[in-house]
Amino acid sequence: MRTFLMTTVAGVAMAVASPGMAQQISDDVVRIGILTDLSGVYADFGGNGAIEAARLAIEDHGGKVLGKPVELISADHQNKADVAASKAREWFDTQGVDLIAESLNSSVAIAVSKVATEKKRLQIVTGAATARLTNEDCGPFTIHYVFDTYALAHVTGSAVVKAGGDTWFFLTADYAFGHSLEKDTGDFVTAAGGKVLGAVRHPLSASDFSSFLLQAQSSGAKVVGLANAGADTVNSIKAAFDFGLTPKQQLAGLLTLITDVHGLGIEQAQGLYTTEAWYWDQDDASRAFAKRYMERIKKMPNSNHAGVYSAVANYLKAVEAAKTDETEAVTKQLKSMPINDMFVKNGKIREDGLHVHDMKLFQVKSPSESKAPWDYYKQIAVVPGDEAFQPLSKSRCPLVKS
Repeated sequence: MRTFLMTTVAGVAMAVASPGMAQQISDDVVRIGILTDLSGVYADFGGNGAIEAARLAIEDHGGKVLGKPVELISADHQNKADVAASKAREWFDTQGVDLIAESLNSSVAIAVSKVATEKKRLQIVTGAATARLTNEDCGPFTIHYVFDTYALAHVTGSAVVKAGGDTWFFLTADYAFGHSLEKDTGDFVTAAGGKVLGAVRHPLSASDFSSFLLQAQSSGAKVVGLANAGADTVNSIKAAFDFGLTPKQQLAGLLTLITDVHGLGIEQAQGLYTTEAWYWDQDDASRAFAKRYMERIKKMPNSNHAGVYSAVANYLKAVEAAKTDETEAVTKQLKSMPINDMFVKNGKIREDGLHVHDMKLFQVKSPSESKAPWDYYKQIAVVPGDEAFQPLSKSRCPLVKS
């Protein structure tokens, strides 16, 4: 009897695990959580726009996967790592969340990644940029999807030095993301033959940039690199304009999105270099998505919003292909399939969790060059993903096989 029972149990286990067998959806629902900034410095960067982008992806998949409903929930992490980790734990333990997407803010993303590893649930990071997510702080169930500090620094830093901007001073947000972006950009500036003259760090949601900009001005650097994001970038550019820093010194927005440019106004933002993964006007598919998004949010999507849409859409495709929402199976599927949609072409997710795809260098148009609302960018260069992102051979992620 004991032998019979053991054989039966083993047979059931094999049936569940074998490809092509019965579809397995936990709790009879696939539940996705968008963990974002709804009220703070990055609310325009992600916020309600990220939630709506995820909703569009779910609707485009028919609202179901493998015949089971897809539910969307969201929360404000307040840009606090402890709040985010607590919410992630609650979602995984009590609400059956299968995927946490966005995790906007690098400290938040790292904290949630640790919980995702512990709970064996999936996290797809879009808005956060620190390259630590696929290096020393990588996790088996964390995917870094839109950009990272390495790619942003590589594309912008190298290009601006080649264009003559060979001396730099950094205005840096004082947390993991800003530190990573300053270091990575400085390394590329130096490698391209430039020189870093100094840096100053400001708190998140700084209210006054005048003292920081005075130091930037005193440095005599040709380029002031803005190693910050969201409202901090917008406010620092506004202050630089009012302070008379520009056009005497060139600004390089190391993570500046089109929503930031819109908030600034093209007159103040003109000439700014920025690196993006995606632009709403890049092709017919991106324009079609942007039109639908615009109808709901009344503004154009930025690359983070498009990245949330793509991440959720491809997660649902992976669940469909794996015939289960079990985390390991879905993660394996995501890392084995190409990413081809309105966001990127021929993207691939590596074993360290990094989504590698082309990156684009843009310069903000002058008012006379802009022909319509939201017509802000002129494309300077397209950098292939394998060049833009850190090579796998240099990854410090313990998951990478040597």
